[in-house]
Amino acid sequence: MKNTLETRLGIFVALAVLAAVLIMETLGGPEWFRRGYHLNAEFNNVQDLKLGSQVKMAGVEIGKVEKIGLDETNNKVRITMKLRRAVIVRTDSTATIKFTGLLGQNFVSVDFGTTTSPQAADGAMLATVEQPDLSAMMQKIDNVASGVENLTKSFTGVKIDDLLGPLTDFIKANSRPLTATIANFQAVSAQIAEGKGTVGKMINDDALFNSLYNTATNLQDVGSDIKATIADARGLLDQAKTNNGTIGKLINDDKLYREAADAMSNLRQVLEGILQQRKTHPAKTRQSHRRPRRSRPTQRPRSHRQQPVLTI
Repeated sequence: MKNTLETRLGIFVALAVLAAVLIMETLGGPEWFRRGYHLNAEFNNVQDLKLGSQVKMAGVEIGKVEKIGLDETNNKVRITMKLRRAVIVRTDSTATIKFTGLLGQNFVSVDFGTTTSPQAADGAMLATVEQPDLSAMMQKIDNVASGVENLTKSFTGVKIDDLLGPLTDFIKANSRPLTATIANFQAVSAQIAEGKGTVGKMINDDALFNSLYNTATNLQDVGSDIKATIADARGLLDQAKTNNGTIGKLINDDKLYREAADAMSNLRQVLEGILQQRKTHPAKTRQSHRRPRRSRPTQRPRSHRQQPVLTI
């Protein structure tokens, strides 16, 4: 290769293109040059999140992580995300740091939020949801594995006969009682299968089943009647609330209340007048309340009838 000006210029252009590609990849690729808006989120732990990590919504990439820094005022890590202008993120959307696999790269997942919420403005702060730390989970798994290993070590050198020996001795010492107990269980199960005894009749008797079925049906009917009664009561209450029907008018009609109040007021005035009259004219009041005596009819004097004189 000749050391000419064209060769030097070509090497310089190639190095410039390579440097530009590396710079673009470091800054986040073409997303750096696209127009968009920024949103912020704060986490207790970003879990090895890096600059240029993807921001996804329902698995679709919508932006990149542009800045990661510590917020010493509340002891959290603040990240700044640059999102595409066409993507709509709601004010009630939440951000979560997730990972694509055990060895995958972490990314920020943003959910849709509710359709009734407005769009988040540029520079808004999103609510966050903390995911379990992968390192803490691996530490717990390691502790469980250590416990299992210690358990297996505790059985090392112990024979099966030493573990099952006491149980075998117990069975041998109580073989007759165990045999009698098993025989009794077999006899009871045979009686139940034949329909004998209380339990057998309860299981095999169709009359008892029909009785229980009828009882359950009656309970269902009672429940339906109770529901219907409650529905009727609710209907009456609704009518009372909406001022419909007789009950609603009795409860909500102010005219009826005023008429009843006027009637009670008039009745009280009449009673007060009667009491006042008794206080001022007690004699007249007593005479007026006395019942008039009935006049007895005058009896006429009886006429002395002349007795007939007998003549001879």
